[in-house]
Amino acid sequence: MTPADTLSRTKTKTDVLLSELIAIADSHGGDGSDHAIRADVLAHLKAALAQQREDAEQQLFEDGGGIACAQRLSEGMDTIIRAVYDFAMERVFKVNNLSQGEKLALVAVGGYGRGTLAPGSDIDLLFVLPYKQTPLGEQLAEYILYMLWDMGLTVGHATRSIDECVRLSKTDTTICTAILDMRYLYGEKGLFDQLETRFFAEVVQNTASSFIQAKLGERDARHKRMGETRYLVEPNIKDGKGGLRDLQTLFWITKYFYGISDRSDLVKKGVLSRSEYNLFVKCEDFLWAVRCHLHFLTGKADERLGFEVQRSLADRLGYKSHPGLKDVERFMKHYFLIAKDVGDLTRIICAALEEEEVKNTPGFNRLLQTLPFTRRPQKIRGTTDFIIENKRINVAGDDVFEKDPVNIIRMFWFADRDQLDYHPDALQLTRRSLKLIGKTLRNDPEANKLFMDILTSRKDPALNLIRMNEAGVLGRFIPDFGKVVAMMQFNMYHHFTVDEHLIRSVDVLSKIERGLLEEDHPLASSILPDMTQEYRRILYVALFLHDIAKGRPKDHSIAGAEVAEKLCPRLGLTAAETETVAWLIRDHLTMSTVAQSRDLSDRKTIDDFVAVVQTVLRLKLLVILTVCDIRAVGPGVWNGWKGQLLRTLYSETELAVTGGYSEIDRKQRSALNREQLLERLSDWPAEERRNYVDRHYDSYLLTVDIEDQVRHAEFMREALAEDKKLATTVKTNQFQAITEISVLAPDHPRLLSIIAAACSSAGAKIDGAHVFTTRDGWALDTILVNREFDDDGDEFRRAKRIGKVIEDVLSGREYVPNMLANKMKPRRNLKAFSIEPAVAVKNTLSNKFSVIEVEGLDRPGILSEITSALSDLTLDIHSAHITTFGEKVVDTFYVTDLTGHKITAPARQKRISKVLTDVLMGRADENPVVQISAGLARSKKAG
Repeated sequence: MTPADTLSRTKTKTDVLLSELIAIADSHGGDGSDHAIRADVLAHLKAALAQQREDAEQQLFEDGGGIACAQRLSEGMDTIIRAVYDFAMERVFKVNNLSQGEKLALVAVGGYGRGTLAPGSDIDLLFVLPYKQTPLGEQLAEYILYMLWDMGLTVGHATRSIDECVRLSKTDTTICTAILDMRYLYGEKGLFDQLETRFFAEVVQNTASSFIQAKLGERDARHKRMGETRYLVEPNIKDGKGGLRDLQTLFWITKYFYGISDRSDLVKKGVLSRSEYNLFVKCEDFLWAVRCHLHFLTGKADERLGFEVQRSLADRLGYKSHPGLKDVERFMKHYFLIAKDVGDLTRIICAALEEEEVKNTPGFNRLLQTLPFTRRPQKIRGTTDFIIENKRINVAGDDVFEKDPVNIIRMFWFADRDQLDYHPDALQLTRRSLKLIGKTLRNDPEANKLFMDILTSRKDPALNLIRMNEAGVLGRFIPDFGKVVAMMQFNMYHHFTVDEHLIRSVDVLSKIERGLLEEDHPLASSILPDMTQEYRRILYVALFLHDIAKGRPKDHSIAGAEVAEKLCPRLGLTAAETETVAWLIRDHLTMSTVAQSRDLSDRKTIDDFVAVVQTVLRLKLLVILTVCDIRAVGPGVWNGWKGQLLRTLYSETELAVTGGYSEIDRKQRSALNREQLLERLSDWPAEERRNYVDRHYDSYLLTVDIEDQVRHAEFMREALAEDKKLATTVKTNQFQAITEISVLAPDHPRLLSIIAAACSSAGAKIDGAHVFTTRDGWALDTILVNREFDDDGDEFRRAKRIGKVIEDVLSGREYVPNMLANKMKPRRNLKAFSIEPAVAVKNTLSNKFSVIEVEGLDRPGILSEITSALSDLTLDIHSAHITTFGEKVVDTFYVTDLTGHKITAPARQKRISKVLTDVLMGRADENPVVQISAGLARSKKAG
């Protein structure tokens, strides 16, 4: 449909709406300025807008057309604004003929000027005057704007003369871009025509270079602000990388440079091929469909595809679940593939801007002169198929891939060797040659060797893997990788798509190897330099493949190992290397799980882990892979506390594998630790220090670091000297990103539950807990909470406040249920997820304790509820290991009955599972925390 057809159709609808408004005015005497009439007119306009949106939403469901929906909404807004304009002229101001100075043009600018609106979009209007503002013009603009505002619309507006528009456009890129999208809406058409003529003659001409630089600079800043990758699992559909704004930026640049008025003109100008233009339209239509659905769903201008809306959007768009992939994951994979296509279009259009006919224009020549490269092609050592243009690798001819498909891989190899960027022409030819990547090329020994060189490069392997992935080469060359391209996992733990995560994990390994992360990862940094080339290859391949089987019905670790067993020989790995890679993938989650959810002071934990790794070499490989995997999950996932857990597990396991444990048994180690603590307290009176050390059981002396033992000793000594029955002390650790809060209180079965509730009410996220009792009835519990502040002073003050809350709760000064109700808020997006609760009682993981594992949906106060339920079940908690994977909580408790024995009776185990499952599902009759009696310390003292 042409713009003229649209204008004619809208005019007919405007006449109908105007006649309805006039009828309302006539029914009240005809004076449109009357307040009662205005109220009725406003109500009618609101109803008309609601009906327009309802019709647009229904048609979107029927035809799925995103652009068509956005155009319908824009046309509907045109109808309303024109009707309001005419009603104001005829019945409010009652003016038939405007003087030359009073005439004005109503112009749609910005997104509205492009003729597309989402349900929640702003309405951008420009009132164009011939000269300066007149009283009538001001009143008319105010009437229209206030009517639109009262309808609940967000309206951006400006009133300017043509001279002002031209002058401001020359100095303000934002204004210039808005007017670039101008569209005649209503009023004096001659004024619009004058503005359009002068804008392109006085503003646009000979300024393309500066405009392009400004818009690309804005784009880069926006990407940095929204997230540098287009594969964030909660992307911003408007401003995120690969979103609508990127497509709009491309059209702004080409419209400004080529003077085109419609995107189809890109084909006529030779900027895009017909298929590439169709891709442009496909991307735009999909993004508009998602955006309109999102606004209709939320009822507001929400541009973020948060977890809480992704399921509903997938359903609205008609996606169905497949084995291994949920409907929401299929929808998001489609979204990310579209975002990738937007990136491809960006490179294609940028390449077109460097074509010879463009370079010859004065404006672009000036732009090229500002860029730090030369135009003269240079040779590349060792090949005649590729050249260097502007410090970027390019093809020497259009047939280089056709005559030798290995050149597709070879191009990336040369770029890595000589550290070259890629010419857009080379990448465009690569994409058009993907059909050449078939079975023959995949099995070519040279191609696989070149790929291994790229993957294990000592420079920046991730950069070239990203380029290969964006060009579509990686997914074609390794089809199993292609299956996870743009695949998201519907959870709050993984921040990136699977392919992005795999490449990022390789990047982390490369940075550790190059010494860039030595401070963050001291253990991995100390191990890697001793790795031979053989084991480097194993690590890089294992990281590149460790999640390659995600999205399949089978466990991805097992299926991934099977993929590796088939693929590694093709990549040139030996049978022994292949076996090690497959083992690493099969067990790539084991070390992380053990470190975060097992008691590392329990000898059985170490023995079981030793049985998995068997050798020091495998231990070294696995700890490096684990570090890289966790670090690549996303920002904020890795912290120093997890690093410390891994280092502890590594050192304990290394000692066991090398026979260190056989040299000294547990009792001897305990005795030595007692003597060490006595020596560190040598400034105490002899009897006092002997009595203090004898207070502690062996488990405390074997588990707690000597420095913390000394700190605890001074803490207890001071508290007891002041006859305190409740006391807390804190210790911050910037490197570990964890803060310890130690609590001294009379022992009580519900103590950990109360502490957990107090921490939750204070907004502290618990990462772990160590529970110790003394021989004389005191509890010394250490709670590990996530660090919130970078500055140690700020974090220390925060921890002291949390400690004060714990003391207030334990002393009865604060009532726990009230605190929980008033201060705890559910985490954002949790309602989008459902996790089947799982509870397991295991007696094989420890020689001394029963281990209870619980999994379920996280929520505020859940740890307090679980630990309170364990107390109700008359269980004694010896240690708690708290792990949160996004929305999923995985907690492990080492427990005994009140006599110190394991839980072996099947009926009792079943009862434990039933009670904890009810807690996880929120089916408990009431929150067990409510039953906690206040004044615990005082009652203990009184007893």
